[in-house]
Amino acid sequence: MKSLLRLAIAASLLLGASAAFAANDSPVGTWKQVDDATHKPTSIIQITEDNGKLQGKVLQVMNATPEDIARDGNPPKCTQCNGDNKNQPIIGMTIMWGVSKDDDVWDGGKILDPKSGKIYKVKLTLTDGGQKLDVHGYIGFALLGRSQVWERQ
Repeated sequence: MKSLLRLAIAASLLLGASAAFAANDSPVGTWKQVDDATHKPTSIIQITEDNGKLQGKVLQVMNATPEDIARDGNPPKCTQCNGDNKNQPIIGMTIMWGVSKDDDVWDGGKILDPKSGKIYKVKLTLTDGGQKLDVHGYIGFALLGRSQVWERQ
């Protein structure tokens, strides 16, 4: 009886570990965006998948400076954006779209920087066992551009 109980516990631990691993092999989830220059958290982003394409939406804006609030308002708005996003609240805004899996990376999509209003190509790479996400925005070639490391929440 004891060996059957031990076997059941071991099996449930293995199943739980494999479920946790499966959850961390994709960028789908909630992420804390950390500014690459100040190293301070700037927002909480939720990445979802729809028909094999990833998209990211801003859930929360953090650490807005008084200058940002004076320029964009409170809640902050995308004053530098063009088109439908012009002067729209950043909270709830889709800032990443069209990203699909390509081997160990996700790319082929776009990412919007609400601060500048510019749209970049984006490449996502999971690191640290799926707990961190390297978000690389670029124009033209992926070698040029800028990266941020987001932390899984």
